[in-house]
Amino acid sequence: MATATKSKTTLKPLEDRVVVKPDVAEEKTASGIFLPEGAQEKPLTGKVVATGPGKLTDAGERAALQVKKGDKVIYGKYAGTEVDVDDDKLIILRESELLGVIEK
Repeated sequence: MATATKSKTTLKPLEDRVVVKPDVAEEKTASGIFLPEGAQEKPLTGKVVATGPGKLTDAGERAALQVKKGDKVIYGKYAGTEVDVDDDKLIILRESELLGVIEK
């Protein structure tokens, strides 16, 4: 009898796209008041989990991306496409939709 094992799905972005795992929304305010799910603001920051190979230039070469796996980034409120992969909520967006990299 064969047994099914759950395998981890890999998402590989194309061209100049990046896959970002959004940060978790704040569940309570600084003063300790718990927020209902409908009142929580959508986070605009996240961690890059995968990057594409880069955009193909007119000369036929790949332009390197400015972000790399592990970078913490800020993106626009309505940027990208939200997808669910193995119960993880991820956002696929173009590098040009990223607003900045958070450095510490």
